Amino acid sequence: MQNLPVQSDPNLIVGAERSADAGVYLLADGLAMVQSVDFFAPVVDDPYVFGQIAAANALSDLYACGAVPKTALNIVCFPDNELDLSVLSDILAGAAERVNKAGAVVVGGHSIRDTEVKCGLAVTGVVDPAKMLTNQQARVGDAIVLTKAIGTGFITTALRADRCPDDVLASACESMTTLNAAGGAGALACGASAATDVTGFGLAVHARELADASDVTIEIELGRVPILKGAEDLAAEEFFTGANRANREHLTDRLELQVDSASRLVEFLFDPQTSGGLLIATPPSEVDRLIELCQAGDLTEATRIGAVTTRKNASVVVTD
Repeated sequence: MQNLPVQSDPNLIVGAERSADAGVYLLADGLAMVQSVDFFAPVVDDPYVFGQIAAANALSDLYACGAVPKTALNIVCFPDNELDLSVLSDILAGAAERVNKAGAVVVGGHSIRDTEVKCGLAVTGVVDPAKMLTNQQARVGDAIVLTKAIGTGFITTALRADRCPDDVLASACESMTTLNAAGGAGALACGASAATDVTGFGLAVHARELADASDVTIEIELGRVPILKGAEDLAAEEFFTGANRANREHLTDRLELQVDSASRLVEFLFDPQTSGGLLIATPPSEVDRLIELCQAGDLTEATRIGAVTTRKNASVVVTD
């Protein structure tokens, strides 16, 4: 969007600048509308589960802002001349189940015929602008909490190659379908300063976006980063995608590795996530409470993985 005219509406609180997770528009005193959209091709074979993942993924942008979801619109590309419409019905049913779980409603949508299935949602929520979270206010000294384990990119790539164990896939699906609601609400309750969600750019790039938008450096303790069950065994070059390489290249001059660069764990920094966790900057005194709130809300892998420091040459520094 860099070549589009700059938006100058005084009620536009957050636009497309600084890699924001969602747009925020002021409706009235104390009330703002939060909007986002995301869609993608299936990452699993089960259509119902794919719909659940697509919805949870889209809703995470709202939770990253501390917003309460209200409505959703389906976005569908579907080869109805090749696949039975029951497949599409199952996808939409899975999406609706997650939207309803979030306390929101599906109000409609739009579909087109395409050669490849794609599904997602445009989601809308509300937030008090005085309390909302962005990726622009991380404070030096804050702790960094990640609400989900990572590794979905390696797992889903292995699935496409028919090389993913069933129990590993089940663990990944449970994570990808879990809503980040407890993370967003917990962040507000604990006085978090900033948040973002971790998706296709991977943990390191999303940490860089948070760091650059807030003019700080994010330090990540690699050994603390939670990894999905079985994912480490799949972190091999044969399961790399173009996104892995692009994410690494994007950080060439902004990442400092104070760890063995040949470590398999390093690759998880660049693994593209689907419906990943929230990355939250919160006061150190509130870390334990935030993690407890997350874990009570099904985000069982929520973990402190690092800290916010003063700005250095590198946006992200990775230590042991």
